[in-house]
Amino acid sequence: MINITLPDGSVRQYEKGVSSLDIAKSISEGLARKVIAASVDGQVWDSTRPIEKDAAVKLLTWTDKEGKNTFWHSSAHLMAEAVESLFPGVKFWVGPALEQGGFYYDMDLGDRKITEEDLLSLEKKMNELAKQNNVFVRKQVPKAEAIQFFTEKGDEYKLDLLQNLNDGEITFYTQGGFTDLCRGPHIPATSLIKAIKLTNIAGAYWKGDQNNKQLTRIYGITFPTQKELDEYLAMLEEAKKRDHRKLGKELGIYTMDDDVGQGLILWMPNGTVIIEELEKLAKETEEAGGYKRVVTPHIAKESMYITSGHLPYYADSMYPPMEVDGEKYYLKSMNCPHHHKIFKAEPKSYRDLPYRIAEYGTVYRYEQSGELFGLMRVRCLHMNDAHIYCTRTQFADEFRAVNEMYQKYFRIFGIEKYVMRLSLHSPDKLGKKYVNEPELWKETEEMVRQVLIESNIPYVEVQDEAAFYGPKIDVQIYSVIGREFTLATNQVDFSQGRSFKLEYTTPDNQTDIPLIIHRAPLGTHERFIGFLLEHYAGKLPLWLAPLQVKVLPISDKFQDYALSVVAKLRKEGIRAEVDDRQEKIGKKIRDTELMKVPYMLVVGEKEMTDEAVSVRRQGKGDLGSKSVAEFLIDAVAEIKERRE
Repeated sequence: MINITLPDGSVRQYEKGVSSLDIAKSISEGLARKVIAASVDGQVWDSTRPIEKDAAVKLLTWTDKEGKNTFWHSSAHLMAEAVESLFPGVKFWVGPALEQGGFYYDMDLGDRKITEEDLLSLEKKMNELAKQNNVFVRKQVPKAEAIQFFTEKGDEYKLDLLQNLNDGEITFYTQGGFTDLCRGPHIPATSLIKAIKLTNIAGAYWKGDQNNKQLTRIYGITFPTQKELDEYLAMLEEAKKRDHRKLGKELGIYTMDDDVGQGLILWMPNGTVIIEELEKLAKETEEAGGYKRVVTPHIAKESMYITSGHLPYYADSMYPPMEVDGEKYYLKSMNCPHHHKIFKAEPKSYRDLPYRIAEYGTVYRYEQSGELFGLMRVRCLHMNDAHIYCTRTQFADEFRAVNEMYQKYFRIFGIEKYVMRLSLHSPDKLGKKYVNEPELWKETEEMVRQVLIESNIPYVEVQDEAAFYGPKIDVQIYSVIGREFTLATNQVDFSQGRSFKLEYTTPDNQTDIPLIIHRAPLGTHERFIGFLLEHYAGKLPLWLAPLQVKVLPISDKFQDYALSVVAKLRKEGIRAEVDDRQEKIGKKIRDTELMKVPYMLVVGEKEMTDEAVSVRRQGKGDLGSKSVAEFLIDAVAEIKERRE
């Protein structure tokens, strides 16, 4: 018998070789019908895979991220089976689940081209295959046998993957008539896939290298029910209207230019206003939280990044070095080493801790060109960064305060759904991917976990996604239409203090190394503004809107009065201007609505006589007449309170 520990801490005994699906059936048949995969000692497995020793098991369903990823990866295999049946001789590269949902598969179709019409045929074939209820069968295969299998198929892509695999690491998965090289895991059977939509066809260079052959990439999405697919497609249509790239262009927020370079954003005047308002919010919040502001250079010597541990492991994400006076310099890709040097510049005692320093620092990341995406994946980032240096006894309060800062921002921006993803290390990768300090990993992970529990903050745990120097929290937020975004991170660091020889004097006149918290509650300007544009559909709240008020004179006769109203608004710090075009008032109103200006003040004979304005609110229409003084009181209060 073996002992199976379930997430609630209960322990059940089963015969050796029991599967997670068997465990689910022993609990209830209803649960078993929902099980997609299982987490076994932190690793995602097929629910049908035998368990041979004591293990901690979590049953994964559609509600779990790992469950969805397994479902979508299995759907990629189902699509590949459909493609192979309609296009014999096709060769496949890789077919992963996507972080944002769904899947793709890269394939070599030779001289053939897939058309939009072909997608409909493939969907029909996938539905047909799914209904056959074919099970996904896992088989461990010796390397020689795997090489022979794909040599006979003439598949150079799978043979390339096999080069870096050893005996004992190679598995095949078969469902129906399709067999693929794959590490898995997969869902139990194809019949779980009830609703299918193939969404797009694109080109993708093999291995992402433009010098290699261009493959065909087919994207798709699947769900356990048709209702969920219908809701997803409706959300997709709404998301198109909210696409930050479309809104960014229409509203004059940002632009990009080939002469400047890929992934390098040019912020236009409207976008710059948003940036400055976000920085103002961050500075006010951080000043109240006891932070001191610093400024650091955009470049640094190679030696500093070697000390920090970012080189050589992070080199692929950094711009190539430049040679200056016989030294190598890198564009700054993270602020933390610079901040550590500021901490070290002056002696510290326990009385100086916690020591909190903040910077809206500019960093540069060399993202692959195929991964660049509007404001969401760029190469120059302006980061709401800060570092807290504290003692172990101060850690819980400091970490809790950072999380409370996140929650304050959530309230301001109307973010109702969020989850903290606690990223943990993998014990078998100590000394490779992670600092080899097993006791410190255990201690700091538990410290973070306890703060989250005591603060009653929703969180999930994810294995093998920590920073190399400590556990971290990735903050996942959801827009009003349910789209998920990774906002920022909150990281614990027990390594860099030692690497940089940071220390403080303790009460008993000894020295100790501070714990470091890396935090960025507003993430980067780029990603957060992209989120806000989509979250608000471009209709930003008054305090954040680039142009807050537009005054619309009915005719030229009232131009001077309109200018006098604007002067009063600007005197109170309100961003306002006059629409002085010789257009009918209806067109002025429509155009201002399209530019998503929060307030329109229409002025004519009556308003000029009464020293009033006729107020229109974006999305709400006519609010009636108010005196200029009354409107000012209301608008200033709305801005000051940063109402959503």
